[in-house]
Amino acid sequence: MADEVRNPPVRDLTPEDVARGLAEDRMVLVDVRELNETAIERYPGAAIVPLSTFDPALLPDPHGREVVFACRSGRRSVTASQAAQAAGLHYDSHLAGGIIAWKAAGLPTES
Repeated sequence: MADEVRNPPVRDLTPEDVARGLAEDRMVLVDVRELNETAIERYPGAAIVPLSTFDPALLPDPHGREVVFACRSGRRSVTASQAAQAAGLHYDSHLAGGIIAWKAAGLPTES
């Protein structure tokens, strides 16, 4: 199966990459799932900017850290990254596999 071509390109990060980046304060995680989803379960410390009302101007200031988008399975996070890039931001990373992969890797969530 060929790799998906994304324009603009979006880098796939593993749950372990993101967990390490967060622990080392090199990354900011932005969860683009809807509020009804994040009310049930969310990534610890993630900013919540739902894709349905996504506005790149509402993204938190990363203070020099890498912005990484996340969602449930990794589809909406790609869309958010591309929208941010279209707005002139250099936010080209997402958590591949979303919270499903995050939990499968044994990483914690909050409820």
